[in-house]
Amino acid sequence: MTKLLLLLLLTISPIVSFAQLPGLGVKGGINFATMSTSGPPSNMISGSNVYAHSGSVTSFNVGVFADVKLGHFSLQPAINFTGKGGTFYGPTGTFPNGSTSEVNTKYNLYYIQVPVNMVYHVPVIVGDFYIGAGPFVGMGVYGKKELSADNNNNGMHTMVTSNNKITFGDDGDIRSDEYGAGAIAGIKLKGGLLLNLNYDLGLSNIAPDALGNKFKTHVFGASAGFIF
Repeated sequence: MTKLLLLLLLTISPIVSFAQLPGLGVKGGINFATMSTSGPPSNMISGSNVYAHSGSVTSFNVGVFADVKLGHFSLQPAINFTGKGGTFYGPTGTFPNGSTSEVNTKYNLYYIQVPVNMVYHVPVIVGDFYIGAGPFVGMGVYGKKELSADNNNNGMHTMVTSNNKITFGDDGDIRSDEYGAGAIAGIKLKGGLLLNLNYDLGLSNIAPDALGNKFKTHVFGASAGFIF
């Protein structure tokens, strides 16, 4: 994590030194987050590796960024607090008495994330459209895992839930560090108001080695903000 941040800073520094004074902005909005998991087949399943994509969870994002002008391009480093996660729907198990149970697992994960995007601007009458992409590094700071079981006994449904705080680290529930790539697009009006869309693709495995599977994050976000 520290080495990745240092590499990004070393990349940014010489560019900023030859650019105009940066603009500063703030933005915040909504996230629609999912996760994917892959791993070796279980003892009950033979064949190729198992792959699954979760259902989405709704979260939020908020952050500050700099906009360093480079002609029609700009460099946008940022610091964001962003929500990730997903819901995995488990298979239904059947017991000898005929009752069934379906256990679902919902992850709500929150990260401090540092993206560095190279952005291209297209001037229009009301301001400019922009599109960009770049890498990010993140650190998990808070999370919860919710287990919910739908028990069906001869048509009588009973819901049982439990909430557990997630521990981050190599020996925890989720690795503390993450890296990936993101893309942004939107419009900035002449007054400074901006409307933004983003997609973040986690490229690193956030599951600890002991789990055996690989977890990766996917986030689609929409936000509004202002640049000064």
